[in-house]
Amino acid sequence: MRRDSLNEFSIYTRRRGIFAPLATLGQTPMNRNEADVTTATAPTQAVLTAGDRCDRCGAQAYLRVELQTGGELLFCAHHAREHGEKLREVAAKVHDETHKLEAPAAGSEA
Repeated sequence: MRRDSLNEFSIYTRRRGIFAPLATLGQTPMNRNEADVTTATAPTQAVLTAGDRCDRCGAQAYLRVELQTGGELLFCAHHAREHGEKLREVAAKVHDETHKLEAPAAGSEA
């Protein structure tokens, strides 16, 4: 097929040494040298440690909030109480360890 006659049908583009109509380019799979990528993330730790810090003030975090959008926020007990209602509205999951701050039972040594 001569190049002049290609213009008679529709717009063509050169792909891999042959001419193919633009309408079929979207229908045929393209061979690409790309890796398959997943957006999955590793599960978060179950227990908050002393290394987990409040996103507001930097104090030790006692509350982890996993957002519905996929993010994660950490809060100290003070900021967890301050923003608690709003956090629970936007949270997919809340991990609360503020019970660790309660005073030890009478008669027990800390």
